[in-house]
Amino acid sequence: MPFLEPDALTLHVHQTGSAAPPAAPVVLLNPIGSDLRVWDALAAQLSASCRVIRYDLRGQGLSDAPDGEYTLADHTADLLALLDALQLGAVTLVGCSLGGLVAQAFALAYPERVTRLALLGTLPRIGSAEGWQGRMEQVRAQGLAALAPELVRRWFAPAYFAAHPADARGYATLLARTPQAGYLGSCAALRDADLSGRIAGAGALGMPVLVLCGAEDVSTPPAACRAFAERIGAPFVLIADAGHLPMVERPEAVARELRAFLEPAGTPYERGLAVRRRVLGEAHVERATRAAGDLDRDFQTFITEYAWGGPWSRGHLDTHTRHLLTLAVLSALAREHELELHVRATRNTGVTPDDLREVFLHVAVYAGVPVANRAFAIARAVLGQPGQGEES
Repeated sequence: MPFLEPDALTLHVHQTGSAAPPAAPVVLLNPIGSDLRVWDALAAQLSASCRVIRYDLRGQGLSDAPDGEYTLADHTADLLALLDALQLGAVTLVGCSLGGLVAQAFALAYPERVTRLALLGTLPRIGSAEGWQGRMEQVRAQGLAALAPELVRRWFAPAYFAAHPADARGYATLLARTPQAGYLGSCAALRDADLSGRIAGAGALGMPVLVLCGAEDVSTPPAACRAFAERIGAPFVLIADAGHLPMVERPEAVARELRAFLEPAGTPYERGLAVRRRVLGEAHVERATRAAGDLDRDFQTFITEYAWGGPWSRGHLDTHTRHLLTLAVLSALAREHELELHVRATRNTGVTPDDLREVFLHVAVYAGVPVANRAFAIARAVLGQPGQGEES
């Protein structure tokens, strides 16, 4: 059933995964100027354990692109009609950019239809009214195809274009071929959309929320996304080496975070094992688990339950912040083996070399220059960065 006409508007829909999984179905909502294909890699990973529904938002992809300006209310009406046509009750919504704004608006309007909400590269207000109006005037004057190569540079981290030049050109083509009427209509929705007054405090959305952001996102910067997550009391995850579309650049990292978010709470051990794998990496945890013998098997269970299933699993601080605290304590106490392990794990938590520098400078002030000096040396070795030796 690739096309549906739930409410006088034809929508292009893909469904994958189990028809009757234990968890709620997952609905993926795409950014402006794209279509459901931006979710391909992520959907493939989630479909093993979830029913996954993707559709092209109105004005994009193969869905209808009516003339005129669109509103968030139009998009939420489309989504409601789609869920009803598919006979779906409550679902998990995963939205990126414009799709994330639609997900927020839908959760506010129909909270009984949303079990969980995952927001990628989005905010209650994206950009400014003047900025989106200016974008619309540019598109009308020059045409979307002429602007696409420059606009798509806001989608990805700079390194992506050198590492994946063919993919980058393909996404520029995808944007260029977006119906211009649909793109303009979506710009109008973004111009007028401002949910910041309605999503202003902890629990404002009334359901579990996860906020993710690419570390190199220039459209919805990490600082703004982190502040939004803190304001609503939601965990925040920074996806390293990614821009505005982290599900394209880092689908494995996004899938790992979403699986942990979607899984039932489980026992402290199950929670801890999931967090331990996300932070330290699945390969490391599998090696540690396989290597455990009679002597230390109970110890492995202990640290999984009481460290990873305890403080690491609490929601008040995000994973990035907890990792900074852990790195500081390990540096100050000169726990060199564990520090080396956690510096390696920074690739999983979005902690950058700049973050490490600031942590070690604080350690130098409050715990002493020698331990900070050694921490810098360990980090340089792990990250492959040249240094000047360990001179105090």
